[in-house]
Amino acid sequence: MYEAESVEKGKPVDWKLPPREFYEALGFEGMQDLMYRFYDEIYESSIANFFPQDHEEFDKVKEKNTRFFIELCGGPKVYQESADSGMELNEYMLRIHDEFSITDKSRFEWLGCMEKVLRETDVDQKLIDGFWDYLEKFSRLTVNTFPDGSKYYANL
Repeated sequence: MYEAESVEKGKPVDWKLPPREFYEALGFEGMQDLMYRFYDEIYESSIANFFPQDHEEFDKVKEKNTRFFIELCGGPKVYQESADSGMELNEYMLRIHDEFSITDKSRFEWLGCMEKVLRETDVDQKLIDGFWDYLEKFSRLTVNTFPDGSKYYANL
């Protein structure tokens, strides 16, 4: 498995956006393929309950979240939801996750699904590592439920 640290409640996370070259290497269709394969893994995972179980509704979430990652990685501005909210892309994504009880265990499951599809992606490993670094670090900020039952909502 790619390296992933456990979350320490309240500990600052030093993250940075993935390298634009990751998107450039994959292109729009390649990025779409990567993310669709990822969400297909999610649908079969132990965290599928965080997503709609109706296939049509799940496909809408998959498409919307794919647009987020395309824009995040330097592709065209295709994720309208954050623009409509007036928030920066990552801040918007962080706040969206506040409504879910996300544990470190569910975060590791999410990362495991991504790791599987990244291993099947034919792009320079340095670019994959840069994308992974973003995912691993930023996802720490989405964990908001801790083993002692407490909640903590990170800020950027």
